[in-house]
Amino acid sequence: MRVIQFSHFGGPSQLQLVERPSLNADALTAIVQIVAASVNPSDVKNVAGRMHQTTLPRVPGRDYSGVVVDGPAEWIGQEVWGTGGDVGFTRDGSHAEFIAVPRSSLVPKPERLSHEEAGSAGVTFVTAWCAVSEYAQLQAGETIAVIGSRGGVGRAAAQIAKHLGARVIGVNRSPVIPSNGEDPIEDLILSSLDPRLPEILRSMNDGNGADVVLNAAGGPMFEIGLKLLGHRGRQIEITSPTERIANFDLVDFYHNESQLIGLDTLKRDLDASARILEKLRSGFRAGAYRPHPIADVFPLEAAQQAYERASVGRGGRVVLKMIGA
Repeated sequence: MRVIQFSHFGGPSQLQLVERPSLNADALTAIVQIVAASVNPSDVKNVAGRMHQTTLPRVPGRDYSGVVVDGPAEWIGQEVWGTGGDVGFTRDGSHAEFIAVPRSSLVPKPERLSHEEAGSAGVTFVTAWCAVSEYAQLQAGETIAVIGSRGGVGRAAAQIAKHLGARVIGVNRSPVIPSNGEDPIEDLILSSLDPRLPEILRSMNDGNGADVVLNAAGGPMFEIGLKLLGHRGRQIEITSPTERIANFDLVDFYHNESQLIGLDTLKRDLDASARILEKLRSGFRAGAYRPHPIADVFPLEAAQQAYERASVGRGGRVVLKMIGA
């Protein structure tokens, strides 16, 4: 079978298309033929050597959608999707024609999603679910401010929050609603560049701060996010692509009884992620969740170009398609 492999850390040029022996199922493992798999920012960082847990040589790729071809009889021919914080790091990942996964991690693909959509939704929606539902425990009637609501995780989080019955305030560099033919997910969109952002949010939210802030932009918005919180508000941090160090007023923090929560989905392996994907299926089935638009689709042999495109990080998901590319 053909796989994308890297044996040294560096840029996308380290990725090589190589042949490996075919995979076989065993008592604990099933074999999935990959149809489509996204290239996530964490995949790019992985190849660059920024994930300390990765062992080499390695097949990268966290998300996948495909068909079970070997394993339990009741699963043969079933369309499945998956993701995991171990996939592509400590076990071979999805940027290959086939992948071996624990039988216990098999989850049926939502019927409304194409393989390209399902293969690019795992990381973003699992992260958003953990942030909004599990960690923040957002409730109907509460207000969430999503910093970066137009990105992959932010967009997923906004949809999950709406499905839970919350009010969603999007915070982005531009408050202009894009003309892509879709109704905006957010109830309100504010500019992250406005120095009066905390005051504006409160003026448009009955004088209250947000019950939850999801910061999908990292360090530059960390302190601003804390200022958006209402009393006993919860702020979730999922990334910091540039600034690692953040400062904030500790007295204001404890007077407000704020909560600060870090989230790293790399701690959730295939099995743990499968339990979340199962919970997400009903939202996709009902049409409440829509994957982030796909920007580009590349064949497996063009993995270097796909990683280059993903590293730019502008507009939509990048997908590798192994069948029918």
